[in-house]
Amino acid sequence: MASEFDLIRRFFDRPAPPGSRTLLGVGDDAALLRVEPGMALAVTTDMLLAGRHFPDPTPPRALGHKSLAVNLSDLAAMGATPRWATLSIALPAADEAWLSEFAAGLFALARRFEVDLVGGDTTRGPLTISLTVLGEVPAEHALTRAGARPGDDIWVSGELGQAAAALAVLRGDARLESQAAARARARLEMPEPRIALGERLRGIASAAIDVSDGFAADLGHVLERSGVGALVHAALLPGVRTGDAALDLHCVLAGGDDYELIFTAGQQARAAVTALAAELDLPLTRVGAVQATPTRLVLLDAQGAQIAPPAGYDHFADAP
Repeated sequence: MASEFDLIRRFFDRPAPPGSRTLLGVGDDAALLRVEPGMALAVTTDMLLAGRHFPDPTPPRALGHKSLAVNLSDLAAMGATPRWATLSIALPAADEAWLSEFAAGLFALARRFEVDLVGGDTTRGPLTISLTVLGEVPAEHALTRAGARPGDDIWVSGELGQAAAALAVLRGDARLESQAAARARARLEMPEPRIALGERLRGIASAAIDVSDGFAADLGHVLERSGVGALVHAALLPGVRTGDAALDLHCVLAGGDDYELIFTAGQQARAAVTALAAELDLPLTRVGAVQATPTRLVLLDAQGAQIAPPAGYDHFADAP
């Protein structure tokens, strides 16, 4: 049986490419990294636990992709450029075929965004994956949750609810025709981090967050940190269409796992945001406005009636 260090060498020890800012990566007690002058270091950590954060079994290649993608999404919400990652993983057994596929998915996404894997740890236990990803952002242009101001527009990227719809199908709570089901499953298992959008929103957006726990809950985090409220028209939210209106609304507002970006921007930035959507070939939809009422989210349906904001994903209550 392969040892811990054999597994690390075979599947996760990859040399940094020429020009990398990694001075020393996997194989020592700590990594050595070179940060450019004037840049702030953005650091994020996410843990994925089988049966809690992803259905078990999930294809290992997809899981390698997703475990990195969810962290990259956090950096996108900060306007940061990803640079480095560390991986800690608990495995029920040293399954080399599984590890080969997992590493392939992880490194395929890492290559796309020029992320170096520079360290981590492996052990035996219930399947648990924890990545820490580090990036750089100009300190004066980092996006946070605390910058939204009354009068700002509220925007969301892409489409919401696909991942939640896929989970509903897996649970037997919904049915989709095969092509739509495959598309939803792909969004659940292999989300696309909006790095290019986050980088381009520097100097445009006043606040940002990624959609991991559901639109309403994640927008609520921005409102709380910024000390503002919001009015959102639910009918404007770009969302999944399953044929079940109630399920669609739940998936869009509370489903989570979308890893799109919610951001706020002054009204004077509308032309810039519209141009950015065209440049990135990515829908950016204006869905509401920031209001002065502290931390209160008002959701309106197509008839103007108020909808109670749903709770988002709760790691101690919900399961996949």
